[in-house]
Order: sequence, then C-alpha cells, then structure tokens
Amino acid sequence: MERIRDHDTILAIQDTTELDFSPKPVRHARSENPRRQGMGPLSNPKARGLKVHTVLAASAQGVPLGVLDQKVWVREVKQGGNKEKRRRLVSEKESQRWLDCLSVSQRLVPNETRVITVGDREADIYQLFAMPRRPESEFLIRAAKNRYTKSNVFDESVIPLFEAIRQTAVLGEINLELQRTSRRKARSASLSVWVKTLWLQPPAYLESGKFEPIEVNVILATEEYPSVGEKAICWLLLTTLPVTSLESAVQCLEWYSYRWLIERYHYCLKSGCRIEELQLENGEKIKRALATYAIVTWRLLWLTYEARQNPERTVDGVLEPYEWQALYCRIHKTNIPSSEAPTLGECVRWIAKLGGFLGRKGDGDPGIKTLWRGLKQLHDITQMWLLLRE
Repeated sequence: MERIRDHDTILAIQDTTELDFSPKPVRHARSENPRRQGMGPLSNPKARGLKVHTVLAASAQGVPLGVLDQKVWVREVKQGGNKEKRRRLVSEKESQRWLDCLSVSQRLVPNETRVITVGDREADIYQLFAMPRRPESEFLIRAAKNRYTKSNVFDESVIPLFEAIRQTAVLGEINLELQRTSRRKARSASLSVWVKTLWLQPPAYLESGKFEPIEVNVILATEEYPSVGEKAICWLLLTTLPVTSLESAVQCLEWYSYRWLIERYHYCLKSGCRIEELQLENGEKIKRALATYAIVTWRLLWLTYEARQNPERTVDGVLEPYEWQALYCRIHKTNIPSSEAPTLGECVRWIAKLGGFLGRKGDGDPGIKTLWRGLKQLHDITQMWLLLRE
C-alpha cells in the first residue's frame, strides 16, 4: 500500500492459475506416495490440487508493486451441464472471484489513485461490468463473448460486438513492443486500430429488468502482417477509460500488454519457488506456505522490472548494506567493499552473474531464472560475510 501511494495510476491485474499436487510416480520400491488431503479437481479431471486467483498491483510503467489479494480454493466435482451452470447466479460460480477481487481493489487502493482492473477473456463477465464502481475505478478487459450491442442507449436495433466494431473506420496504425512469452518471442508488432463506443446489452439468461445496458469503449487491434512463424495479434478490449484519440487507444493497449506480468508471477511461483514440489500433507498447510512464497515471488519480479525501469537508482532500501557489500566483494574478488552504494542496475546484473548470466553484448537484460539462482547464492554468501565480519 505504501508503494501504491507513490503512483497516480495503478493496474490491478487479475488472473487464475492451478497448483497441481497430483501423486507423483513412485521411483523406488520403498518410496511413499501419499495422497494429500484437501485437494480438488483441476482442468485435467484426473489431476488434483488447488485453484489460485491473484490480484497483482503494477505501476503504469509495468513494474510489479505487490499482491493486493489472493484467493485459494478447492474446486468441487462438476455437476450438471453448461446450460444449468449458465443459469446459476454468479455468486454460485467460480466467476464470483473476479467480482470479489474488484471489491478488494476498490477498498484497498486510495480514492485519489486511479485503479484499472485488467483481465483476460476469462474476465468477460457481464456482472463484473455492471458492478458499482467508485470514482477513479476503471476496467480494461479482453472480450471473449460476441455480445449484443447498440450504438446508443435509444437505438432499436442490436448488432453483435465483433461485427459492430468492424463497421467503423480504422483509426490508425501503431507499433507496439510485445514482451516475450511462452508462446512468442519479444518483438515489435504493427497493429491496425479501431475504436468505437457501444452499449453492451444484458444477456438473455439474466433476470429481465434487473440489469441495464452498459456503455463501454471498444478497442480492436489486429496485426495484418505478422512475422514469419508468429501468430497474428488480435485484441478486442472493453474499457471504461476514455478513448478519444489514437494516443489514448495506444495507452490502453500498452497497459493491457502488462497483463503478462501476472503470468510471469505465477510462473515464478511454480518454477522459481517450486511450490508444487512441497511435501506438505494437506491443502491448509500449502495455503500458509503460499502466503510466504507470494512475497518472495513478488520481490523477485519487482527486482527484475524495477532494474529495467530505474537502473540508476541507488540499491539502498532494496538490499541491506551487508548484502550489497558481500555481493560487491564476491564479484570484484576483494575483501574491501565500496564506500558508496552501487546502483540497482549494477547489483541486479551482479546477482544474475551469480546465477549464470554471462552478460554478453547480445544477451540483453537478465531473466527471472538467472536472478532466482543468483539470489539463492547471494543468501549463502551473505551469511558467510556476516560470520566473518563478526
């Protein structure tokens, strides 16, 4: 909350992941393979584990600021078909987590700070759009459903969303820098942009008269000529933010591109902290471990992205003096530390070097894996430094 207060705008990025604690194959005859208690089905019906929904706060420049909220639950065995599920109240579905987390974000973030809820297509929930929002609370969500829309609230005719946005003229073309993901390389994408204000109509299955049409700004960005071997970008975004120009549309697209941060967060939780390899016996103990790992994972992400945004800031307040002193001496092979604190950018590259980062001209910025390995080494080096300094 202290970090958030330093910003006029923050992104509250929501997403869900799964922690798979299915019994592992027994490698040795004497090995035990107990079935943990307090687990439920996952996307794979044969797997067992926990569902985790996280709200990660990030600055408008894409630096993770911390975890605003995190919900952990055990999924029940599915009953009934999709038609029966659709008719249930949203409060009876897992979808309710998106609404609950929006309430938490609005309650925790100071009223003078603009909070933008960012979500992927799973967040395309009409009841989420219809929720009461305090001033300076906005949403930026990728559309999944081809909802019925109107050009204005008094219009008699309705038209599907995907068709309605295509009926307007192209606003312009932009170049957007895309971060590397598990499905694509980091690259620059040339996007054609459409913008239109539409009114979303309530779905037919909702109680008539209880929900009103909702005014949203719609942004469509498509990549007409993707790089060879790359899948074309096609984002259809729904937002309550004002979109009156190409520049404001670009800002929304850039903020949506930061949604990838929460996927990196969940990746670190599993790959770096290796939470799915914990040998705890039941779900409640794993939840308590997750509370600690949530902080460790955020700090790793924050170091990575803060060093890229502000490499020249001093490392004071990020590392303890004895930590950067031990790091400085290990890297420079000396027992006399620097009299002045180094920069954050220098320290992060030194930590990454401990983790195997070579720092060659074409290597770019260090990644999360090498930083994770380097931080583990730095911890051991620091403990020895303190022992010897005593």
